[in-house]
Amino acid sequence: RDGVIIVDMHAAHERITYEALKRALDDRGLVSQPLLIPTTMHVSEQEASLVEEATELFGQFGLGVQRVGPETVRIEHVPAILRQASHEDLVRDVLSDLAEVGTSDRIVEARDHLLATMACHGSVRANRQLTLSEMNALLRDIERTERSGQCNHGRPTWTALSMHDLDRLFLRGR
Repeated sequence: RDGVIIVDMHAAHERITYEALKRALDDRGLVSQPLLIPTTMHVSEQEASLVEEATELFGQFGLGVQRVGPETVRIEHVPAILRQASHEDLVRDVLSDLAEVGTSDRIVEARDHLLATMACHGSVRANRQLTLSEMNALLRDIERTERSGQCNHGRPTWTALSMHDLDRLFLRGR
């Protein structure tokens, strides 16, 4: 009860976002948000072909990505829950995951990995200063989220130091 709790805000937010993405996908699919200004990005010809083959799959994950040239794709929609993420980085990482597992039924097996990739992009970054209300919201979300004690990669999202631990750190009580 007495002591301090230290939270890895990126790891905690990543787990919260991942669980929210999983719930949304299971419930109704990921809601996508159209971009006011679609983003055009240069990709390899192989990646552009992958976008063409996996358009429906991208849609299931809330991404509207279209091939518009031999080595060009356009991002038109992103998952609403990840609207603040870097859209290009998100699409590049999803393409990388798809290239690794293919667009067959194996993608269903790799769904959680894809969602984890997406969650990472939608999470607060280390070294970002959160406001007090953001900190409180993060703590409340941690309390409500299943498996919030560890991030998607298995690392702890928080740790507790008791008064005894703190006393030892500061060489007290010797």
